[in-house]
Amino acid sequence: MTVAVLLLLGLGLLEAEGRCFFNRTQEHCVCYNLSQESLGSIIQCLSASVVEFRGGELERYVALPSRDLDPSAIEMLGSLVIRKIIFGDLLVPEILLARVLRFFSYTQVQELAFESCIFKGRGNWDEMAGQHLPVLSLHFHNVTSAPLTGREQDFSILSSWLETLQELAVTGSHVTSLPCSIGRVFRALRSLDVAQNSLGDESLTPAFCKGAFPQLRVLSLQRNNLTSYHSVCESVQLLPELQHLDLSQNKLMADPSSSCQWPVSLRIFNLSDTGLDEVLTPLPPSLEVLDMSCNHLCAVDISLSSLKKLFLSQNMLQAAPSIRNYPMLDTLHLDNNLITELSWDEVKLLGHVQATGNPYNCSCSGAGGLQELAGMGHLVQGWPQDYTCHSPPQYQGRLVKDVPVSVLQCNSAVVIAPVCIALALLGMAGAVCLVRSRPRLVRPCRRV
Repeated sequence: MTVAVLLLLGLGLLEAEGRCFFNRTQEHCVCYNLSQESLGSIIQCLSASVVEFRGGELERYVALPSRDLDPSAIEMLGSLVIRKIIFGDLLVPEILLARVLRFFSYTQVQELAFESCIFKGRGNWDEMAGQHLPVLSLHFHNVTSAPLTGREQDFSILSSWLETLQELAVTGSHVTSLPCSIGRVFRALRSLDVAQNSLGDESLTPAFCKGAFPQLRVLSLQRNNLTSYHSVCESVQLLPELQHLDLSQNKLMADPSSSCQWPVSLRIFNLSDTGLDEVLTPLPPSLEVLDMSCNHLCAVDISLSSLKKLFLSQNMLQAAPSIRNYPMLDTLHLDNNLITELSWDEVKLLGHVQATGNPYNCSCSGAGGLQELAGMGHLVQGWPQDYTCHSPPQYQGRLVKDVPVSVLQCNSAVVIAPVCIALALLGMAGAVCLVRSRPRLVRPCRRV
């Protein structure tokens, strides 16, 4: 609540009409076009758990002096239930942000987000030296600011706070590099999201240097400028706690001589929409979740003994991968491939299967297998409306569930064979009876 605290308490402004709207059901308050005339209505937001400020003029307050809070104001700040504050569509003078950020030490705000904001100028962060803040989650999306390179001193001054931060997201903000010294400040960070930026292969190794982000478990590099699978692997080798890595929406290429070993801690790996026409190797050995959907894979021939969930939707697979290669597998997604028939004997062992949008051959075995899977509760999503027949012609466009698969229609041999056997046995029984009754019918001639 930096701006609200500064303007209402630090500057001692009084009530006035404004444009704040409080949804009591969701405990969410939104204020539009922040200005001195609209400050009074901010007071109604003090009982919300989420407060959002959209648009407004902040530059006019840069020259105003800040005030130290009296004990009653500090007590009031500590009693507020606000946990998250969002600033959107604002021009934020950095010197103003630096001046008021210390007010957070009196609040219980745990999450701070800036969306579509422009940070102007350079702030004086000396007042934050040694300050501990309750904010554990910090988000920036579509923001513009001075480059991070050359700002190591600012981060050092803020280290007392940043070294306790647990979540950091800087997305859609044209970030090209993360200096090594900055990464070393975030000693407790668990999650780092730098999706939709301009990070290249050459910028990763300095970013994840020795001692940087030592507790990092979740890393999203989605939709950057990464191309080398080997370079990414080498860059994250020094993250000993990494469990979840998202490389989706990059255009990755295989390196023929790659022998890099991924961190053994890695459990969740997202390679979706990375332009793959073959499975890149090596894969992390202890994976439990692997997402390779939205690629151009024609086959998946790998073995991962610990894998539990495999996502292969929107590829070019003509058959499901062999389940024998994944003894722990429970979930398999195969939507929108070129699969005409699922291997019933293997797939039935899984707990959750999703295979909508495939050109199914509704032969007796094909339709029957899918109907059996649905009956066992394995086809949880999309059944029956998204499972249609592509062949044979008489069933094209028909729902798989409506294809008749009775024994009489699908396997006439199963019916004909018993009938033939029964007729044969009946014939044999008749012959035996005829032979046994013949002596009685033919009487011997009497001699005269």
